[in-house]
Amino acid sequence: MDYLQEIDVAAPGFCEFYDELPLWSAPFGLLLLDRVPMKPGLTFLDVGAGTGFLSIELAERCGAFSRVIAVDPWKPAVERLRRKVRQRQLQNIVVLEQKAEDIDIPEASVDVIVSNLGINNFEDPVLVLQTCRRVAKPGAHLLLTTNLVGHMVEFYESFRSVLIEEGHLDRVDTLEAHVNHRATIASVTKLLKGAGFGVVEVATDSFRLRFADGSSLLRHYFIRLGFLPGWKSVAGSLPTGMFEALERKLNHVASERGELALTIPMACFVARKE
Repeated sequence: MDYLQEIDVAAPGFCEFYDELPLWSAPFGLLLLDRVPMKPGLTFLDVGAGTGFLSIELAERCGAFSRVIAVDPWKPAVERLRRKVRQRQLQNIVVLEQKAEDIDIPEASVDVIVSNLGINNFEDPVLVLQTCRRVAKPGAHLLLTTNLVGHMVEFYESFRSVLIEEGHLDRVDTLEAHVNHRATIASVTKLLKGAGFGVVEVATDSFRLRFADGSSLLRHYFIRLGFLPGWKSVAGSLPTGMFEALERKLNHVASERGELALTIPMACFVARKE
């Protein structure tokens, strides 16, 4: 019984594979895992697998007779996932370095398709979903998560206020467009229906990202990675002093409220191939 062998946390390379999931992605992934079909023998496709949190969870939770196909075009992430698969000695994961639009697997071969926040980053979500329908078996499930319009509303209230106070009224419309490009339940449902998937459940929830102040928020590693480029695009050619004013505004809000808490609404869509 190999599972009785304890994991050696002092083993070389252990830390490279441990605790790598961003807190941003975890709540969405848990929402999905609470609804995904789980039984032995299923074939899963993880679209936009990244470093493999969801793929590995499905492979381990559904057992050796299941099969997980993890697809992502991001080479460093794919290479890390392959190292993790080897380190855990998993035999039921296939890792493909491919774009989601070009998944090279047989038609009608997958029981369950999952994507944790992938739809937020696909260049052509319509084409991706068409590809998913092609490889899905009749009646196959598709589950995807996304954040929704209204996310980080507390931050954007301050951003909007600073643009107005600093006299940059021409950028307010750009900010509104940036805020409103987020998904809605209606927009994702329409997207899925157009690709031939009928929505059978939409689970919604929210969580908070809490920071001591605006300075901490703007310097947080994942914020800088995932959100700062978009915020800079809203600012355009405005001087850096605009961000200094935004930092002061956020710090003031945090001082008044005792912290800076950002609300993240999220949804998990459960659909079936029609």
